[in-house]
Amino acid sequence: MIDRANDTAYGLGASISSAGIARAEALAARLVAGTVWINESQTLSPHPPFDGHRPSGIGVDGGVEGLLEFCQAQTAFVRRGAPHAWVLG
Repeated sequence: MIDRANDTAYGLGASISSAGIARAEALAARLVAGTVWINESQTLSPHPPFDGHRPSGIGVDGGVEGLLEFCQAQTAFVRRGAPHAWVLG
């Protein structure tokens, strides 16, 4: 069943219906999909990231991960106190 579900070029979302939540969670972990719904479908929230796998994944919406796509990291190293000996010349 998992092989058949993963046998696609896309991976935006998947849904699992099951009375056994633990089994459904184990199956969800094996699916190649950005979002997996268990016993519901297409419920969205701005808090967790929403992205797809394979060609369905063009960036991330929502969550901290989505916000980070609009950021550019910068690192600054600042030595406080006496400089290295090579700086003194």
